[in-house]
Amino acid sequence: MATGFFWDERCFWHEGAGYAFTLPVGGLVQPGGGLPESPETKRRLKNLIEATGLIGALDARSAEPATEEDLARIHPAAYLARFRALSEAGGGELGLRAPFGRGGYEIAARSAGLAKAALLAVLSGRLANAYALSRPPGHHCLPDVPNGFCLLANIAIAVEAALVAGLAGRIAVLDWDVHHGNGTEAIFYRRADVLTISLHQERNYPLDTGGVEARGEGPGEGFNLNVPLPPGCGHRAYLEAMERIVLPALARFRPDAIVVACGYDAAAVDPLGRMLATAATFRAMTAMVMAAAAEHCGGRLVLVHEGGYSEVYVPFCGHAVLEELSGSAIAAPDPLAAVLAARQPGPEFDAFASRIIAGIAAAHGL
Repeated sequence: MATGFFWDERCFWHEGAGYAFTLPVGGLVQPGGGLPESPETKRRLKNLIEATGLIGALDARSAEPATEEDLARIHPAAYLARFRALSEAGGGELGLRAPFGRGGYEIAARSAGLAKAALLAVLSGRLANAYALSRPPGHHCLPDVPNGFCLLANIAIAVEAALVAGLAGRIAVLDWDVHHGNGTEAIFYRRADVLTISLHQERNYPLDTGGVEARGEGPGEGFNLNVPLPPGCGHRAYLEAMERIVLPALARFRPDAIVVACGYDAAAVDPLGRMLATAATFRAMTAMVMAAAAEHCGGRLVLVHEGGYSEVYVPFCGHAVLEELSGSAIAAPDPLAAVLAARQPGPEFDAFASRIIAGIAAAHGL
């Protein structure tokens, strides 16, 4: 079976105006530039896999938008109605840093549809594993409040569709975006059938979520794991966090499938993160989660694109992930590999990060 690659040109047409970087335009904030969440990071990833020929090793396809029924399992009808009406009226904003233009509702539904189709195809055995190049992203979106570039909760919509269809009973969501996956956390916070793990830079975004103490409530207690890492962590710290926390948590949960919220903004050159991960980091983490999926759930693994805002570097990180996911020998050598390897944290910082990771592991009983 092949590795699926789900994408759609229409998702690149989503627009978010009215911002200059992350600030609303107005007063002394000069218009121009727009949000960092631009189509180019995703489009250039798709272009790179075409330029290298890697796309030929993938089962590349689009998918239908998520249905109203799919969306309504996660988002209240009132929110969906407001979103659709504003989208038809020309666009606007319903939350925080999540603007959209005309047709934004349909584009967001298609983005969620890519994630849903990828997960259902893997669970039904039609694909070995899959990658969904979803845009707009989804992991910050709350049920009734869009947030942080995210308009619909793509992964949650896909997971709930799979559970309702009876294709899985327990699904783990691992989020390695540099920002806390607060939306996914909130949606499944009282659930024991979905394990949520967020590996993120401490107090980056949102500022008020992502602490170790948030472990779920009621039936979901112990099924939400936050791994806030100090700014400046690099390749070695990320792999240690995977080894000491993520992999044992997955082994303890024994999911039927694993979904990764695959953001690349922990990369060293990202404008919205202060970490030092590299393309090699994302490749290694992909290999680790693939091994966990092979051990616990028959290899059923889906990666859904989230953040990552360096137009130049995101494509190389994504290519490394897709090389690993598909087992292809077609490579796109990291043009910053030597520079970033020379700038990784030294032994003292590694020891500091290791102590923090050990403390987080202990807090989660791992």
